[in-house]
Amino acid sequence: MRHCVLRILLWAAVFSAPSTLAGGFTLTSSTLSGQITERQVFNGFGCSGENISPQLAWENPPAGTKSFAVTVYDPDAPTGGGWWHWLVFDIAKQARSLPENAGNTALKSPLTPAAAIQSTTSFGAPGFGGACPPTGDAAHRYVFTVYALGVESLGLTSDATPALVGYYLHANALAKASMMAYYAR
Repeated sequence: MRHCVLRILLWAAVFSAPSTLAGGFTLTSSTLSGQITERQVFNGFGCSGENISPQLAWENPPAGTKSFAVTVYDPDAPTGGGWWHWLVFDIAKQARSLPENAGNTALKSPLTPAAAIQSTTSFGAPGFGGACPPTGDAAHRYVFTVYALGVESLGLTSDATPALVGYYLHANALAKASMMAYYAR
């Protein structure tokens, strides 16, 4: 029992270290917990969900933050390189949340902050593309990440590829905070 408790404490210390280093930079959601719901499931590719991005909120960004970016990534997709479900960047430094359905690019009045850009996902279009793993796969992990960036703009457009956005995020990140949800069908 003692070894089990020590392992849990060690695990907690290792996985909480990035938040501690970032001064408690955290990501939360009022509409997403440990499991993807039908609201966040894609509508297409054999899936029939609602394709609604969850509400996301972040707190305690590090000093020097000039903008934010949010990504959703499935590292378990059978592609050899994962699957990018959402990339939104150039979010103003004053922003601390994205409302539910902010990833819907078809809305006449976008729910993302004014200067924010949603770029091309692995689905081939900008905006949120929900979970849709192959039938029979083990549950996939969906990693929701907010990046605190040291630049006001990445200097990219909505046709930027996920790899290019990822490169610029990595080069300009001051800190990041993530949460994970699972889904299988």
